[in-house]
Amino acid sequence: MLKTIPPIIGPELLKILDEMGHGDEVVIADGNFPCASMNGRVIRMDGHGVPEVLEAILSLFPLDHASRNVILMSVSPGDDVKTPIWGTYATLCSAGDVHYKGYQTIDRFAFYECAKHAYAVIATSERALYANILLKKGIVSAGEETCCSP
Repeated sequence: MLKTIPPIIGPELLKILDEMGHGDEVVIADGNFPCASMNGRVIRMDGHGVPEVLEAILSLFPLDHASRNVILMSVSPGDDVKTPIWGTYATLCSAGDVHYKGYQTIDRFAFYECAKHAYAVIATSERALYANILLKKGIVSAGEETCCSP
């Protein structure tokens, strides 16, 4: 175990987050998302929901300065689904990163295309529908505290 790293972040996910560069994207997927068929790099976080994974990742992961740094999968036309979890995401992102400017939504198939090109997909057991979220990694600026800062 390491200091200041949330215990939910295991070694495989920590390695992935560290490997990612500026502009790389990671998807945190709900339990219905077809992770294995979308991306060859899948980190399993069974038993965890998206909000707790999101909060832990945001404690380590800088969001990009770009306006499209958080993307959600929009509800498909004809689906009568409420998405209160999106409000939870907005709260967590606002508290977790100053570069969060609000989320954008894209349709399911566009989200699938993004997932195919993402650096990794994190598979959770989230049961909320349309609970998939994509984060674009930013930079750690000179002078910002890092794990290796004195």
